[in-house]
Amino acid sequence: MRIGQYQLKNCLIAAPMAGITDRPFRSLCYHMGAGMTVSEMLSSNPQVWKTDKSRLRMVHSDEPGVRSVQIAGSDPDEMAAAAKINVDNGAQIIDINMGCPAKKVNRKLAGSALLRYPELVEKILSAVVNTVDVPVTLKIRTGWSPEERNCVEIAQLAERCGIQALTIHGRTRTCLFNGEAEYDNIRAVKQTVAIPIIANGDITDPLKARAVLEYTGADALMIGRAAQGRPWIFREIQHYLETGKLLPPMPLGDVQHLMGEHIRELHDFYGQGKGVRIARKHVSWYLKEHAPADQFRRSFNAIEDASEQLEALEAYFENFCVNKEKS
Repeated sequence: MRIGQYQLKNCLIAAPMAGITDRPFRSLCYHMGAGMTVSEMLSSNPQVWKTDKSRLRMVHSDEPGVRSVQIAGSDPDEMAAAAKINVDNGAQIIDINMGCPAKKVNRKLAGSALLRYPELVEKILSAVVNTVDVPVTLKIRTGWSPEERNCVEIAQLAERCGIQALTIHGRTRTCLFNGEAEYDNIRAVKQTVAIPIIANGDITDPLKARAVLEYTGADALMIGRAAQGRPWIFREIQHYLETGKLLPPMPLGDVQHLMGEHIRELHDFYGQGKGVRIARKHVSWYLKEHAPADQFRRSFNAIEDASEQLEALEAYFENFCVNKEKS
């Protein structure tokens, strides 16, 4: 998979997810087999660029792999300025968000709301492409609603504007994340344009990954929710694509080690107060299969101290292994 001058190590990309794909999670996904990771969405509004939230979301030059930053907004000049600032801070690829279905984003005419206004889409894409000297990519949905699917039109427009890769989530904005992703329109776009197409939506395991690649003809896959609590999904998919064989489940001891390292990284990156809060959701995802009754997760979410979180996790795994041996 190639985007502009950048050759990715494979065709698997970790999706940008607000509040999730921070630097610790991006680094983890990359080391677990993602060919590229994309940052959390950054607003193009210059008034928020210097806040702690935006500062922590920015990508920096010492991160592993090709560094892609996603920006969102509706003003072409602001988007161009935001792109330039992020390139100056180390971004090697700028990704433009026209796929987010969140109401608070769409109310500002950003995210997937832009799909209803192709003329504005063209102005934004042209402004960003003409401002930065790095590849610019775009993420969209198949349209605003099932009655207003226009991903083929937007893809053709994007190609004319100089966009160098296009990610398509196989739902419309009004579908949110409900129902099953549809891949027919991704396939139609792939058959219409020459730029690389990245398929996104409901890619949850290696078999589904290969099926989506084969059906759509896409050049790459973007994986989001399926990597929450299971960042090794990239390694599993890549192994299957290369060998046709499934990897065995990750040993519990390896899960414990990876989890502990991730939680420590969150504590270090955000500071202990915020790091403790952010760690809770990741632990909940990691333990979804192991602690379905939620009893441990409820008690874990009440912990306010970073070292106590790590101690609680260690005790949990010790008890889990003891109980497993007894059964």
